[in-house]
Amino acid sequence: MTDNLAQSVLRRALELGATVTTAESCTGGMVAAAITDIAGSSDIFERGFVTYSNAAKTDMLGVAAATLDAYGAVSEEVASEMALGAWTAAQATVAVSITGIAGPGGSEFKPEGRVCFGIASKDSVQTETVEFGALGRAHVRAAARDHALRLLLTALS
Repeated sequence: MTDNLAQSVLRRALELGATVTTAESCTGGMVAAAITDIAGSSDIFERGFVTYSNAAKTDMLGVAAATLDAYGAVSEEVASEMALGAWTAAQATVAVSITGIAGPGGSEFKPEGRVCFGIASKDSVQTETVEFGALGRAHVRAAARDHALRLLLTALS
């Protein structure tokens, strides 16, 4: 399924002459890898950002320390700033961001499987939170990767 999603993103971006970029935390570059595994992806994908730590989010994407302090890394506010920072830095048509708790662990307030996404384009920045549940680390990360690919596809439609 991932291959089909990534191929659909590539095909649609090529049709539009669009470019995409990623800002990933809990997925550690899985979305970028899914896209760049496909021959021809260099026509639409210039760069991706793996910003696992808060310092990386701030240094590479311009996420405000105040936002991290107020809302925590796993929040729509941080996902929004990550997407906007990646979009700006890459000068891409669309950027997707992912920040979440893949597990194991989590807390009462931020449970395992909670992942926040952002989509930035010239028109807007949109965010959403998906509760994948305590599926286990690998499954949460794979589900987040696939969801991010679907968000990119929708943004390109």
